[in-house]
Amino acid sequence: MPSLPTFVLAAALLTGSLSTEARAASLDGATLGLPWAMPFVGMLLSIALGPLLTPSFWHHHYGKVAAAWALAFALPLALCHGGDLTLRELAHMAVGDYIPFVVLLAALFTISGGILVTGNLHGRPSTNLLLLAIGTLLASLIGTTGASMVMIRPLIRANDGRRHNVHVIVFFIFLVSNIGGSLTPLGDPPLFLGYLRGVDFFWTLRHVAEETAFAAALLLALFYAIDRHLYRRDADFRGRFDPTPDTGRVGLVGKVNLALLLLVVGAVLASGWLAGSAGPALPLGGGVEIELPNLGRDLVLIAATLASLKLTPAGVRQRNGFAWAPIVEVAKLFAGIFVTIIPVIAMLKAAGNGAFAPLVHLVAAADGTPVNVMYFWATGLLSSFLDNAPTYLVFFNLAGGDPARLMGELAATLTAISAGAVFMGANSYIGNAPNFMVKSIAESAGIRMPSFFGYMAWSIGILVPLFLTMSLVFFR
Repeated sequence: MPSLPTFVLAAALLTGSLSTEARAASLDGATLGLPWAMPFVGMLLSIALGPLLTPSFWHHHYGKVAAAWALAFALPLALCHGGDLTLRELAHMAVGDYIPFVVLLAALFTISGGILVTGNLHGRPSTNLLLLAIGTLLASLIGTTGASMVMIRPLIRANDGRRHNVHVIVFFIFLVSNIGGSLTPLGDPPLFLGYLRGVDFFWTLRHVAEETAFAAALLLALFYAIDRHLYRRDADFRGRFDPTPDTGRVGLVGKVNLALLLLVVGAVLASGWLAGSAGPALPLGGGVEIELPNLGRDLVLIAATLASLKLTPAGVRQRNGFAWAPIVEVAKLFAGIFVTIIPVIAMLKAAGNGAFAPLVHLVAAADGTPVNVMYFWATGLLSSFLDNAPTYLVFFNLAGGDPARLMGELAATLTAISAGAVFMGANSYIGNAPNFMVKSIAESAGIRMPSFFGYMAWSIGILVPLFLTMSLVFFR
């Protein structure tokens, strides 16, 4: 069986043979029943439960599982609605969403993996607070995955001589791996999907900054109080064992990647500014086309990725513990997610006429106006245990899917969706991809991280009260 990305790309190439009728047709969500959403549900449940229940099988066969769920949707669609329509839907998804999504993540992942922070500081409360604050800010510039990879090892080295250091990693996941990525489309995958749907690049910076600052400030203050208390309790332990003694000096290796990150930011910004104003799009056949600014953006990102591999000094990635497995896993799993979410989005676009009408009523008042606190919690709770990127897409479409309206009169609703998807990805290890990566890196360094439910005890005790407070302050 070919890999799922190959299957999707083949669909894009085959659209040149579509009939005229198929070029005009699209999937009508009002005609679809709930069984069409089962492959999407199965895909997300597999991601959530597979690593926990059958870790060995999942590690070796997750790509096949993703392909199976994708085919569980694509083959029935071809039988019921024809091969032409099926290929058109797959090609539109690949060109419009999947390929740009994976290209950006791969660029940020690869380039940030070539930046090595050298040296070792002492894990005093003030130092830890500064490192967490820097990582939180970096997350919106180089992504939560990129910032986590750059900052986690310096933080571990700074605290490897302390008896109490688990809380440092837990708060790192809260802030750097999740909440800090809420200000730009580069920060977290859900926001980049919104950007691909037409949300302005700086919209989240203007509309989610207050919520982000509120959450980050409270968490940083709480962390400092906890860390200061535990640091004092460590007084009789500090200095007995420190595998990486303090150097008093910190440096950067792989600085060329900083310039490449700026190139990535510039390419993403330029594609948004030029969208719709750079002449005709490039037709790919079957009614599927790609806008030239988006094509240019993706080519620049690919070039920056290759440049990073070529120009990064030898040994830097190895010292960073860099491996390709995480981005390969993301590429395979998201191919399955993007294929199986096709009917879900179609049904959500049908609103009250579709199978998800009860969900529409749950997040809307009797007069049809959105209930923003429900959008915040519904998006957030699903993002806690499923992947936050497709969850964002589901509620984005549930709110109408019109970026102009969502950025305008429904700005509060889009803020609630954005904050819920990004913030509550921190509620569990499986809420956002960097969470498990940070846990794995910390455990490999000898830190006894909480179990799945032990981590949730931290998030329920700290994050849930924070989000309840935010509901009263921002989303009433």
